[in-house]
Amino acid sequence: MKILTGNDLASGDVIWWAGDGWSRQVSDAADVGAHGDDLARAEEAALRVVGAYVIDATLGEDGVRPAHIKDRIRAFGPTVRPDLIEQPTEADIGKWVI
Repeated sequence: MKILTGNDLASGDVIWWAGDGWSRQVSDAADVGAHGDDLARAEEAALRVVGAYVIDATLGEDGVRPAHIKDRIRAFGPTVRPDLIEQPTEADIGKWVI
């Protein structure tokens, strides 16, 4: 599975392509298949995202999970005090980061 990630142009937040727009929740990420790079270029050109790139991910019973530790950390949020980050919708998200 391939998913598309980047940063929101206005806020800098990590965002994920959800198939019909961008989401701040990795659980909303949609498989972009072989068209991810084209989609990334189009979304950057439309000024909806910055730094978009395609990553490997898995789809399991827990939902979409980035395959690489770097992107798992990006999905969870900054490695700072938890009260400073946007709270994820998944209560046990910290269990799958590493």
